[in-house]
Amino acid sequence: MHGENVSEDKLKQLFHAILSLQTKEECMRFFDDLCTVKELNSFVQRFVVAKMLREGATYMDIQIETDANSTTIARVKQQLDNGNDGFSLVLDRIAAHQK
Repeated sequence: MHGENVSEDKLKQLFHAILSLQTKEECMRFFDDLCTVKELNSFVQRFVVAKMLREGATYMDIQIETDANSTTIARVKQQLDNGNDGFSLVLDRIAAHQK
């Protein structure tokens, strides 16, 4: 996990809190309180970049759509290719729900 500076116990507490959320409205309220607008925009940007990469979009298309720089896109691509499959897990579940 990337959180070398975060204790595992505290990270588990945060994840437990997130998993306790039951609706999109609750998620919006919690993340609005937890994150700055800039932090939340970064999360959204990375998620959209991952989705677009999975759909086969080019770096140029992703930059135009998301305003992400090539470094961010490359990092997300690295996680898609060699990460913990977290992006794939979520994107696969979303795709299955949309069918």
